[in-house]
Amino acid sequence: MHLEEILSPSLCRSKVEGVSKKRVIGIMSSLIADQIDGVDEDDVFEALMSREQLGSTGLGNGIAIPHCRLAQCDRVIGALVSLAEPVDYDAIDGKPIDLVFALVVPEAGDTEHVKALGEIASLFLDEDLCFTLRHTNDDEDLYNVAIMT
Repeated sequence: MHLEEILSPSLCRSKVEGVSKKRVIGIMSSLIADQIDGVDEDDVFEALMSREQLGSTGLGNGIAIPHCRLAQCDRVIGALVSLAEPVDYDAIDGKPIDLVFALVVPEAGDTEHVKALGEIASLFLDEDLCFTLRHTNDDEDLYNVAIMT
């Protein structure tokens, strides 16, 4: 999987300000809902929050990967946000997060879901990539850095 298959410049936001965990998920929901016919932001938000209730998707090292399955989704869709200031996200290391990659997959996409999630998590193990993503200044730059991996 290549990130440009699931991510586009319109699905990236750099240096988002004044957010909380719920607001981050709301922003991601809005970005993704715009890409799926017949789905509104609340549908995506509810699905992502339901998954969060099972356990935080904050991986540690300032990274979160909220993800869910959605019946109306017909392909894997991702959204990437960097935050101006880290926020508490109940991450496994107890530290706040400042990079968020949301992932929505078709409801029946078990294999796609696991594969995409694993590949994205692997990308964020690259400290140099994370450093560069954190220091981008606009949405397009964030997108370009992400897909260069």
